[in-house]
Order: sequence, then C-alpha cells, then structure tokens
Amino acid sequence: MPRTLANAPVMVLNGPNLNLLGQRQPEIYGSDTLADVEALCVKTATALGGSIDFRQSNHEGELVDWIHEARQNHVGIVINPAAYSHTSVAILDALNTCDGLPVIEVHISNIHQREQFRHHSYVSLRADGVIAGCGVQGYAFAVERVAALAAPGVATV
Repeated sequence: MPRTLANAPVMVLNGPNLNLLGQRQPEIYGSDTLADVEALCVKTATALGGSIDFRQSNHEGELVDWIHEARQNHVGIVINPAAYSHTSVAILDALNTCDGLPVIEVHISNIHQREQFRHHSYVSLRADGVIAGCGVQGYAFAVERVAALAAPGVATV
C-alpha cells in the first residue's frame, strides 16, 4: 500500500541549536519555542488528516540516521537543517537516497538576507521546495506542501 498522510507521518527534522529556539537570537528567530513549532506542525497535519514525527538533534549523524528511517516509514520530510544547510554533504547524500519522498527545506529567517555564507544550502539541491523568511509559520506551509506532494489532487487547508 502506498504511503499517504493518512497512514504514515511526516518526519519533521530540526538541526543544531533549534532546541534553543525562543531563547537564542529572538531578534532573528522570534520568541516561539521548539515546542510551539511542534504544536503548530501537529495542528497542521491533524487538519489534513495526518500526523507528524517531530525531532531535533545537534548531531549530524543522528539527523542522517533519521533521514534513513524516514525512507521506510514516513510520507515525507520537512527539514530545518539550520547550520548544517551550509556544510553537510552527508545530509544531502542521505536525502538523495529518499527517491520519491517529498522533502521540503524550511528556514525561519530569510537566509538570503543574512551573511553571504548562509546563501548556499546543500539541502536545497535535493529539496522539492524551500521556504525561508516566513518565521515558524514556514513549518506549517512545509507540512501542507508535503501533504500536497504526497497526494496530488487532494485539497489542503
């Protein structure tokens, strides 16, 4: 049976330092916490008849392992790779093994208005879409987009 939002969760992955969301540089990332982001993702997926599997790690290898897991058990991936966006070929290689699995990259800030080194993302080379600069609302957009890509022709909220 093909995986759909109704029978498999969306994997939402968060990279380094996002555990400090709401505390670290609120002038850039806002005051919402990672728990607030998780609640937003749950609300969005539930409205679409689905669920999420929400995780955060400061460790590149753990994120790679979770991407491998998503290949087998999830309908798609929303990933905020944070600083690994600009450095991790390993995460790109892991995402490249996810044939047919929708991948949406999300950034809370607009990385293109920040330091030059943040303008390039290895993850973008695989992502089916990139959402940047929409604050934490970008996560809701990303969950909706995974749902749309996983079930073409099904209306989203």
